[in-house]
Amino acid sequence: MNPELNVLVVCGGISSERAISLRSGRAVLEALREYGYHNARLFDLREDNMGEILSAHPDAVFLTLHGKGGEDGRIQGFLDLAGIPYTGSGVESSAVCMNKILTKQVLLSMGLPTARFTIIRKERMVKEGVATIARELIDSIGLPMVLKAPCEGSSIGVSIVKEERELSRAVVDIFSYDDRLLAEEFLSGTEITLPILGNEELMVLPDIEITSEREFYDYTAKYTQGMCHHIIPARISAENRERARTIGREAYLALRCRGLARIDFIVDERRGPMVIEINTLPGMTEMSLFPDSARAMGISFPELCHHILSLCME
Repeated sequence: MNPELNVLVVCGGISSERAISLRSGRAVLEALREYGYHNARLFDLREDNMGEILSAHPDAVFLTLHGKGGEDGRIQGFLDLAGIPYTGSGVESSAVCMNKILTKQVLLSMGLPTARFTIIRKERMVKEGVATIARELIDSIGLPMVLKAPCEGSSIGVSIVKEERELSRAVVDIFSYDDRLLAEEFLSGTEITLPILGNEELMVLPDIEITSEREFYDYTAKYTQGMCHHIIPARISAENRERARTIGREAYLALRCRGLARIDFIVDERRGPMVIEINTLPGMTEMSLFPDSARAMGISFPELCHHILSLCME
């Protein structure tokens, strides 16, 4: 890799995760410059300045966007049309992995384990009423259950419902984010994540167990110092570790991920590793999981960013 490359670190964006993306972007820029990419620059993407990416004439774009508009294939399609190499997965993979419903449907089609789920459209709630929807969810999924807005990240639009009296309000809240609701059975077990690097040849990094000072690993726990803990390697059996690594590789390839992705699991007490979701542009902040896992393998943050950049130029 030529350290004289004109690298544009694109961050910010228009999603609910803008603040986290800016933190990721600044961290990556500092790491690239430390490695020797002195021509690396930060680009704060907003609603009205996408065309300025073209006028910057980058040799490559390092994407640190999160959420809608950045992680869902839209910016990837723009860069493809412009012929600019970029880090991470392409349009197809980004769009599918950003949508938790589509991800689960692909996982099921490949025979990969994921929590039992159902999908409700907002138009049904408007026609039939929230009470009817709540009763259907209890009958089909049972309590406790997890409700999710399918296209949000950083645990935004996620609710764990333990009691029937909480359900109607949670349903209405999820529909404030999206016109579809994903309801999953609650899995009891250890939450882990598996970072993976590569295109065709994959490097599976050490798994991480995630513990939270809150009810679950939500937005506050993820981005507030001291509110979560990363345990490397995860405190799981050797059998479950190997199973998670096998499932992670299969999911990465099935969903046509490239560059990097992070596979999130619950290691269920009865069924072992169950895939929760796949993050194609995982966080790169000072508290993020991917850099922590790389460090545990002896890969510094500047080395990690260089490697990710190299993968996009293959």
